[in-house]
Amino acid sequence: MFNVVLVEPEIPPNTGNVGRLCLATGSTLHLVGPLGFSIDHRQLRRAGLDYWEGVNLRKWPSLEALQAANASARFFYATTKSSRPYFEAKFEPGDFFVFGRETKGLPETLLERNSESCLTIPMEGTRSLNLATAVAIILFEAMRQQRC
Repeated sequence: MFNVVLVEPEIPPNTGNVGRLCLATGSTLHLVGPLGFSIDHRQLRRAGLDYWEGVNLRKWPSLEALQAANASARFFYATTKSSRPYFEAKFEPGDFFVFGRETKGLPETLLERNSESCLTIPMEGTRSLNLATAVAIILFEAMRQQRC
């Protein structure tokens, strides 16, 4: 129903947990390289449990390649550097939700080029949330909007 994009993920358990979220929601997981680990990494599979084999997974050499292959799709970029809360967006089936590296987020230039499509998760007392938590918040809001 939706597409979750992890750009250069660094922590295998986060990616494993996001894979489980994608499987649970019927979403596709797109991994944009370079990855900070091997897809066969033990911790990734451990976090994904026996569900990992069922995840609809696609790997891409770059975000540009993914975007070119899905030129007519809508992309939303999760960042702490936006003032637009995720719950103000109107999501549609097929949308892509793009998340950056755990330590650095998405590149500033990408965010600047796509400022109208940037979303944030409002929070107090912390700079950011765990990647899998952030994915779950936005993904389940999109599911709620579709009444899934």
